[in-house]
Amino acid sequence: MARPITFLSDYGYADEFAGVCRAVIAGIAPEAAVIDLTHGVTRHAIREGATILANALPYAPAGVHLAVVDPGVGSPRRALAVRVAPEDRVLVGPDNGLLWPAIERLGGVVEAVDVALSRFRLEPISATFHGRDVFAPVAARLALGVPLSEAGEEIATDSLTTIEVSEPVIGESRIVAHVVSVDRFGNAVLDLADRHLAQTGLRMGNHVAVETGDRVHDAAFTLTFAEVGPGELILYVDSYRSLALAVNHASAADRLRLAPGDEVVLRPQP
Repeated sequence: MARPITFLSDYGYADEFAGVCRAVIAGIAPEAAVIDLTHGVTRHAIREGATILANALPYAPAGVHLAVVDPGVGSPRRALAVRVAPEDRVLVGPDNGLLWPAIERLGGVVEAVDVALSRFRLEPISATFHGRDVFAPVAARLALGVPLSEAGEEIATDSLTTIEVSEPVIGESRIVAHVVSVDRFGNAVLDLADRHLAQTGLRMGNHVAVETGDRVHDAAFTLTFAEVGPGELILYVDSYRSLALAVNHASAADRLRLAPGDEVVLRPQP
């Protein structure tokens, strides 16, 4: 019985790229369920894709996890298939840091191979569409139970490209956080998590001064959007236990002019 395949990419929905990858998988492993996590990752945004992948995979069934955000396609970067513990999951994608946070969250590397020259890739191979020609067919074969060792050349598990995850700087009355991602509703997710709250002085129900550049905004630290009126700014704990900024019925990213990587200063108010 084929294992399920999750699929994440920055291919978007207007073109056929994601669909063609799914078609390749269906041709090799028609019984494998393919779960599209998203194809709406911002183009070439490796860090954004890595965050989404790491957040989503703990909720996905153990199987093969295909991820393609690959601005270095055609370069000497390696193409990976990585087995992680403890559920024997396999992640497939470019060796550019995209897979790393998910690998860590899922228990760490057990085995890794470079599939760039895999015998399972399609021929002739395109220099610019490895999602179709390398990653999708390899993922399909692995979903059918092919051992990882047959999919590519073994590489050292400590040689994978990592990605630095930003951390907030927490002071006595000032927290410097960073925008990790912005969702389609304009909610700006921060690198500040609920595990940090005890150190911050932030208290549910109180207000927070939010500094972005030379602008200061007032936000309520609330549990839900319904606790404020339309157009009001809130700080809340999202479904992945990260703190995020949102505007009820509008976009916090637009209101505060925020993008991934931007710095935000939070000052707890009495």
